[in-house]
Amino acid sequence: MRAPMEARHLSQSSPRRSLAYRDTWRAFKRWLYWFHRWLGVVTCLFCVMWFLTGLVMLYVPFPSWSDAERIASLPPVAIEKVRALPDDALAASGIAAMPSTFRLEMQADEPVYRIVAGDKRATISAVTGAPLTAVSPEAARRHLATVFPANGATLLETLDYDQWTPVKRFDPHRPLHRFALDDEAGTTIYVSSQTGEIVQNTTRSERVWNWLGAIPHWIYFAPIRRDQELWRQAVMWLSGPLVIGAISGLWIGILRLRPAAAKARRSVSPYRGWMKWHHVGGLIGGLFLCTWIFSGRLSVNPFQWFARTQINPEQIVAFSGWSPEKHLDVSAGALAVARGASDISFTWADGKPLMLARSASGTRMLHASSGNPTALPDEALIAAASRMYPSNTIVAAQRLTQETLYWYSHNGTRLLPAIEIRFDDPAQTSIYIDPQTASVAGLTDTSSRTYRWLFRFLHDYDLPVLLRNQPARDVLIWLLSLAGLVISVSGVVVGWRTLRRSVG
Repeated sequence: MRAPMEARHLSQSSPRRSLAYRDTWRAFKRWLYWFHRWLGVVTCLFCVMWFLTGLVMLYVPFPSWSDAERIASLPPVAIEKVRALPDDALAASGIAAMPSTFRLEMQADEPVYRIVAGDKRATISAVTGAPLTAVSPEAARRHLATVFPANGATLLETLDYDQWTPVKRFDPHRPLHRFALDDEAGTTIYVSSQTGEIVQNTTRSERVWNWLGAIPHWIYFAPIRRDQELWRQAVMWLSGPLVIGAISGLWIGILRLRPAAAKARRSVSPYRGWMKWHHVGGLIGGLFLCTWIFSGRLSVNPFQWFARTQINPEQIVAFSGWSPEKHLDVSAGALAVARGASDISFTWADGKPLMLARSASGTRMLHASSGNPTALPDEALIAAASRMYPSNTIVAAQRLTQETLYWYSHNGTRLLPAIEIRFDDPAQTSIYIDPQTASVAGLTDTSSRTYRWLFRFLHDYDLPVLLRNQPARDVLIWLLSLAGLVISVSGVVVGWRTLRRSVG
């Protein structure tokens, strides 16, 4: 008798469990729809902003004074005025470490050495051999007259921060002298009060378009951006709800599908009007929306998920073969060989002192002491790189003549050819050497390669094949952005109507 009674009990409890499950599932969906509806009221506005500003950034980046602009703008170094040689300048600077920057260039009508090692900087007159102190606005104006001889410069103000100089790389140069050039582009130039060099420039067009592009897109408002951690937190907490809203919306879109309707040639969406646009747009572009917002959040490396591996000064010293006892021994005759260059840089590689004579037409590598044209063979550069990881072995080395998935750029700043050297360390590090300057140009490892795919690819679609075919990449980004805008704009309309109904 017990077995039949147990069977009846099980048969009666099973429907109860099934009914309880359905009730729980319905309640969960109601909360999911409610949560997404009210979260979307705010987040869709941000999505519209981010998509529109992102399209502007395709064509107008945030202003910067690049190394190429500096070299192209500076007049040739007046070699005949040089009295203090590089070793004298390095001694006068008081810098004992190997310089990361050591170059000779013009400041107004005077050749000067600019020397940087870590957080120490010095500007040394190549005429007197004495360190130069803070640069006055009048001295900065004289320098601009030699860099932009066709345009007058008017001092606007001396400032610490503004919208175009909020980040830390400008800190060693503050306060900054801001000048307006007398040109049609409405150019403003920022000159360091500490070194006298130009550190930033903007044009009227850049300033206007950046208020419609990079500034709102990156949350680059100066009061926020000047505080690195505040800015990181702002991006993280603004983008976090958008990620949740996008994922919940994609889930709801799938739940609300009507597959049976497709067989009867009816709409698979139960909605009409703007709500239908939102639903169908989300089904088509929802996955892209989720990955694009998520990858954008990764731009600030939330919670330090990715190790930002960098080449440390000790490794650079190991590559260069530099030691405090090694001098450049540059003679006046050797300097004369570099005549015509607007930047003469000094460095070491594989234990050899080198001079790099740079101008707008290119770079010449010279032996520092003799001035003779020179070049380091790939084998010597690879051997020098091996000393950066003395406990590891090189597993592969090759000369790159075209961009790869991990050695590429949007604007041609990563030069080719380059030498890629891979090591057998746990991080599977690859070092990149620029043979034209005999310098370490970059590094990738497991963390940075993962970051490259999760952030760079999913956010910028920057495959080298697309970067080489820029119209194709632009078309792809426009199509994806339009899909995102359909979802976002329709979400804004639906959210506004929801707000009106709730208030009314």
